[in-house]
Amino acid sequence: MQSRYAFLKDTFLMRYMAPYDFMETVRTTNQWWGATAQAMASYPALAMIPNPAMQWMSAWGEVTERAFSRMVARPDWHLDSMVTDDGKDHEVTIEPVMETPFCDLIHFKVQGRRKKPLQVMLVAPMSGHYATLLRSTVKSLLPDCEVYITDWHNARDIPVSAGKFDVEDYTQHLIDFMTHLGPKTHVIAVCQPVPLSLVATAWMAEHRPDAQPKTLTLMAGPVDPAANPTEVTDFGNTVTMGQLNETMIQRVGFKYAGVGRMVYPGLLQLAAFMAMNSEKHGTAFQEQIMRVAQGEGREDDKHNTFYDEYLAVMDMPAEFYLSTVDRIFKRREIATNSFTFKGEAVDFGKITDVAVKVVEGGRDDISAPGQCIAALDLLTGLPDDKKAAHLEPEAGHYGIFAGRRWRENIRPVVLDFLKANK
Repeated sequence: MQSRYAFLKDTFLMRYMAPYDFMETVRTTNQWWGATAQAMASYPALAMIPNPAMQWMSAWGEVTERAFSRMVARPDWHLDSMVTDDGKDHEVTIEPVMETPFCDLIHFKVQGRRKKPLQVMLVAPMSGHYATLLRSTVKSLLPDCEVYITDWHNARDIPVSAGKFDVEDYTQHLIDFMTHLGPKTHVIAVCQPVPLSLVATAWMAEHRPDAQPKTLTLMAGPVDPAANPTEVTDFGNTVTMGQLNETMIQRVGFKYAGVGRMVYPGLLQLAAFMAMNSEKHGTAFQEQIMRVAQGEGREDDKHNTFYDEYLAVMDMPAEFYLSTVDRIFKRREIATNSFTFKGEAVDFGKITDVAVKVVEGGRDDISAPGQCIAALDLLTGLPDDKKAAHLEPEAGHYGIFAGRRWRENIRPVVLDFLKANK
């Protein structure tokens, strides 16, 4: 009987580990092929007989090796220094303020600068990419604010002994971080954490009013996915939870510290996103190979800057992924004001003092206009003069928090809102 149990247990483990290790094997193999092709085509003896095919092979290898190696690399913040109001260059250090197995709250401290009165907590998404996706957001806010950010950890590196992590655990993290930073904090939530940031603020308004944030800025998040469905937000309605559990959830392999943890793999999500725009991505890589072959590729060129971040993916805890799809997208607990936290109903009408601003992009194909602004209708206890909204007509999803439209149009509006409610 015991041997049969052991056999069933091993079979169960292999069932979920095999796909995870297979994807990692495919990734590693492609990385090796790229490195091998670049090394072989760069062999010095081949330079005696110039051959464009060798240049192309070397370029293909360089681009391929870089792409597949980035998929398991955590990007750097690249925020070493900045020029402040005194015209001098000051070092920027990253200091952990609170640490948990699943997330660090970090502070970007500008050395030698007097502390800024605006204290901002950026809530980064836990949706497959690292918090460094908001690098340009952080960089653009640093001159005017003391910036803190939620730096979520890759689930593959979190031991099973750390326990589960679902939407309520995520919410608890936000509550703890807001409480630690205090009532002068301006919270800015970007994309996925928007609805849970709203939940955390409503809970604090009722239970910890002395520590609730000063303002809450909600940027391009799915408060009500049904308000204007997109291919991404409507995905949850096309499959059952059982199908998601069977097809999307895998068990971390032996290579990582989180061995045995059930996760939604970053590589699986990346494959899905790449498939949505396969022609566009294929063209981008073909053009980059030609640029490198012609000697025009640079370490910091536009292609590398974008794909170094885009390809760097992280695994999500299975409980978080499944509970998000079930509670936020399928049952729409936020949109219907029926969300419960630790068994207790959360009432968004309890928010009466926190000024709330919504930012949406007219060309957002992930969280389309209407999904985020639905939050304002839930705030029945908040006076109209504490509600605000901004629609950036030509901004896509990423353009809302990065790029020219963020810098020139959205950032000034957000800063004016924070200053007006400090």
